Order: sequence, then structure tokens, then C-alpha cells
Amino acid sequence: MVEDCYSDEEPSLDFNPLTAQEAQALRTTLHVLSPWWVIAAQVLVSALATGVTAVFWDGPTSRSVACGGLAVVLPSLLFARGIMGRVGAYPAVFRFFIWESVKIFATVAILYSAHRWVDHLSWPAMLVGLVVTMKVYWLALVFHHPICAKIIAYGHPTSLKTSLKVT
Repeated sequence: MVEDCYSDEEPSLDFNPLTAQEAQALRTTLHVLSPWWVIAAQVLVSALATGVTAVFWDGPTSRSVACGGLAVVLPSLLFARGIMGRVGAYPAVFRFFIWESVKIFATVAILYSAHRWVDHLSWPAMLVGLVVTMKVYWLALVFHHPICAKIIAYGHPTSLKTSLKVT
């Protein structure tokens, strides 16, 4: 049945806001994932991929993998610094939009310039380095187990309220 959008009746929402005590209890149970930890993990995975490539293939291939990793790590570093930096008069959404644009531009600039930095650049190897390093975002969520455990255990975020058992 389609509801009349011009009716004077308030739509019924099954939403109950958290009380101050429930919000505080939720904050203490959830752990915040630091972007600096994710960037450190990206550097580690990129270095590992470059090292493995250096063992099995030639120099230009391993440098190509390193360029792919750099195309993820450097823009992520700029983005995290911009978002986590001093909060100005601009709203968070605007800051996010600006720094995400900077991140995209930096990624494209690094990918475009890679052939000047590495002689005999291997584009497939560079894309492998890029994809492997980008997958750290997902690995960070998996290995940051407290959040995943809460989501897996309780499902939808609205059911978290019933699981907190606030007195």
C-alpha cells in the first residue's frame, strides 16, 4: 500500500534515540580504527609485495609494483592528514569531498607519472601493486576485530542498543 505523501499525519518510524548513558556505553564498547594504522599496514603490505616481486622477477617489475603501492599510500597519507588535521570552519562533508578529490588527483598523477620514474615500467605489475595495497582497507576491518565482532554478533546497528544492557 502506498502512503499518501501529502497527508498531515506523521509517518511512523521505529527509531528510538539513544540516551546519554546508552551512547556512552556504546562509545566504550566500540574501538575506533586509526587511519594511521591503516596507512602503516598499507606501507607494510606494499613493501612486502615489492620484496616478493624483487625475489622472483627483475628490477623494473619490482619497481613497478612499488609505484602501484605508492599510488595508494601517498594519496591515503594526504587524505588522512587533511581529514584528521585541524578542524576549520568547513563542515566535515565538505572537508571529506575536498580531500577525497585531492586523493583521486594524486593517485591519477602518480599513475600517469610512473612511466617517467621507472624504465621499462610493467603496467600489469603496477596494477598488482595498486590492488594488493588497496585491499588493506578490507584487511584493516577484518583484523580490527572488536568492530567486526560487534557487527557479526549483533547484526544491524539498531540491535546494538538491546545488547548493551545499560542499567
